[in-house]
Amino acid sequence: MANVYFIGAGPGDPELITLKGRRLLDAADVVIYAGSLVNPELLDGLKAEIHNSAGMNLEETTEVIRRSVAAGKRVVRLHTGDTSFYSAISEQIERLRELGIGYEVVPGVSSAMAGAAVLGQELTIPEISQTVIFTRLEGRTPVPEPERLGLLAQHRATMAIFLSVGMIEKVKEELLQGYPGETPVAIIEKASWPEQRVLRGTLNEIVGMVRDAGIKKTALIYIGDSLRASETSLGKESKLYDKEFKHEYRN
Repeated sequence: MANVYFIGAGPGDPELITLKGRRLLDAADVVIYAGSLVNPELLDGLKAEIHNSAGMNLEETTEVIRRSVAAGKRVVRLHTGDTSFYSAISEQIERLRELGIGYEVVPGVSSAMAGAAVLGQELTIPEISQTVIFTRLEGRTPVPEPERLGLLAQHRATMAIFLSVGMIEKVKEELLQGYPGETPVAIIEKASWPEQRVLRGTLNEIVGMVRDAGIKKTALIYIGDSLRASETSLGKESKLYDKEFKHEYRN
């Protein structure tokens, strides 16, 4: 049985948490939330003891969990977006295993998915791109050499780039190692929040777009020819609903 629940809170809109996540959050005795990113509206009405992890380190959050579980309390660790990437749950889970504390991970809606929805965009377009790469530019957190942005760009797949808008000049330099300068890009700041902003242009224009808008963080960068689909008809259709395409549910 789980004593601790790692829950993806969604990208910002408080209605984009899952039903399971909401139920567990409401029932929690202790909530540790990522205060720099999680929408505080999600905490409204909770009876739980609440800790903002923005000013805490790993040892401190682990101690709150250990102490709470020892007292028989149910703990929710509330993370932004989805927990499966850039959430830092792995190191927390290692500590819980060492302490013999049971846990469960509840997925959430990633900001990458929310951003695509804002664009009205399918990221995988037949004959144009069937691959989506989620990545980031190297900053204080290193990136393995084979995953350097310039190398990934050579695939020319659809790409969603996290945690990198503050280094936009370097992003452009790396992306030009694979994508043509006229490749469409979209930048979404705070996807699904009331203050959300959307910029669209080309890779050649990306630095000026970001600078003019004054965007320095909390923004996703999308790039790829698939992005044209939300602005114009590409005439590329899947086989799924093709009247000539037969499968076990449609003869």
